[in-house]
Amino acid sequence: MYQKILEEIKQDYYQQKFPNDGQRFVAWYLRNIHLRDMNETLSDITDGANDKQIDAIVVDDDNNTIYVIQGKFIGENTVDAEPLREVLSSWMQLKDLVRLQENCNDKLKRKLSEVAIGIDDDYDVVFELITTGSLTAGAQNDLATFQANIAESDDFPASIHLLDEGELKVRYDMALDRENPSIKHSMNLENGKYIRMEIGGTNVVISAIPIKDCLKIPGVKDGTLFQKNVRQSLGLNNRVNKGIKSTIFHDSKDFFFYHNGITAICKKMEFENNGTLHLRGLSVVNGCQSLNTILSCSEKVKTLDNSYIMFRFYEIPERDRSDKISVSTNSQSAVKPRDLRSNDKRVLSLKKLYEQKYSKGYFITKRGEEAPGDRNKSYVIDLVDLGKYMISWHSQRPNIAYSETKIFDKYFEQLFKRDYKPENIYALSYWMSEVWRKWTKENPLSLNESLLAMKAYAPYHHLYAISLCFCVSNNMPEGVPNPVITYEKARNSNIIDQIVNMAGSCLNSALEAAANEPQPANRVFSPQNWIKTKSCLAGIRAAIRQYFNMLPSMPGGAQLKQQLSTSLSMDTSNFEARWAAD
Repeated sequence: MYQKILEEIKQDYYQQKFPNDGQRFVAWYLRNIHLRDMNETLSDITDGANDKQIDAIVVDDDNNTIYVIQGKFIGENTVDAEPLREVLSSWMQLKDLVRLQENCNDKLKRKLSEVAIGIDDDYDVVFELITTGSLTAGAQNDLATFQANIAESDDFPASIHLLDEGELKVRYDMALDRENPSIKHSMNLENGKYIRMEIGGTNVVISAIPIKDCLKIPGVKDGTLFQKNVRQSLGLNNRVNKGIKSTIFHDSKDFFFYHNGITAICKKMEFENNGTLHLRGLSVVNGCQSLNTILSCSEKVKTLDNSYIMFRFYEIPERDRSDKISVSTNSQSAVKPRDLRSNDKRVLSLKKLYEQKYSKGYFITKRGEEAPGDRNKSYVIDLVDLGKYMISWHSQRPNIAYSETKIFDKYFEQLFKRDYKPENIYALSYWMSEVWRKWTKENPLSLNESLLAMKAYAPYHHLYAISLCFCVSNNMPEGVPNPVITYEKARNSNIIDQIVNMAGSCLNSALEAAANEPQPANRVFSPQNWIKTKSCLAGIRAAIRQYFNMLPSMPGGAQLKQQLSTSLSMDTSNFEARWAAD
């Protein structure tokens, strides 16, 4: 892997954007393992003078996780405990964000503003030590100690993962097939500790597996093993996971008896007479919390020779059947409301109305669900996406759209309490599809690099800006325009592209204006922090108002303003009050 990475970081992007191979290695990891784009990677890197032993920070809003990364790019085979001590130092410093932000470099200051918001939203914190070597025996002992200290901390719960050369290769191979991963794995079952049977025409194996063998199962770190699970890890601070952790450290011999076991399904299961079980298309549908907690205590787990966990393996190639098993078996940890919204009567009503209106469309309500192949992709809408569109347009709070937890827990009743026309669902989806066409690597609107690095947030501000174009043009500072009317107006006047471009330019202007404002002492402007605050919303509205006001002074601007006023003109009855979401 060292030679492969060394060759790949010779590419122009790494050579031109990063000053040394250490930063290039971390950037390679972000690009190839965390799948960050070029702008996100540049924004995530914090390495440099006064970086406080933090080389990069990734705030993953999709999985509610903050990754704090330390890299060690070496050509030697072994690495000592020094990088581990740096990770421990960064963990200690992150406990006091205010003090850390006062004394770190500007790149880290900006990321810490984003980290603070994530911690307030109960994001998990994961420290990753990435290295092209292997830890010495002494360093392995230190890792075990650090894992225990961090895992048992109540004031700042986190986990620490080592990604050495072998693990980097596994993660790299998994990332290559991230869009449709199919996990293969083989396990050696101990004689006298397994049962084979057939139930209802289904091959079943029930076995007691050494708990340390769980560390060998691929797809735990990146979540690909849990594709069919209704949720990902709930974090080490979850009540159940605290109990699992306590048993590992203090009562491991009874782990088998305290634990309900792991349910795993696979598309194909083959058994050899020597006790080797070959699994193809492996997925864990109940046990995500347990396996993640076991991984977070990996060094302790490696020392447990007489601790077992029960596994149930089912050979089930049928997708619908495996989905039902996933939902039915998840009862050990309470399923949060956002995991159950797919069965809410209001959601089911929206799905029915939408698919009746658009027979070639499809309304996805379940995580992992896919539209049938005969449906028109332009009319396929996902419940999660719709929630983000609604809160950006109707609640005028795109700064909340990044958080699925807030949308489907805190604000679900406000967003989905009313009947909603399928035409509006399509209109919002159409506007957003036009927005995404502008957020490509070609960057047709010449958006600021900071915006491009915030694709989890900023595109929803772009959608919000589109709605404001109609508000400002019609002098409706308090109203929210009807989505389908705006779509029809723009389509009939053939100015959809013009409006999307104008809204994007104003969003860009608002960011640059905010960046140029004076900052308090020892503070730097953080685009990631600004995009999540209400002040950015006022800035976007002001930028759009200024755009319209300045049109008459531009060459041909008076005619353009008249054209826009006519094309965007709407009756006051086509506006409604903002849906409260705060």
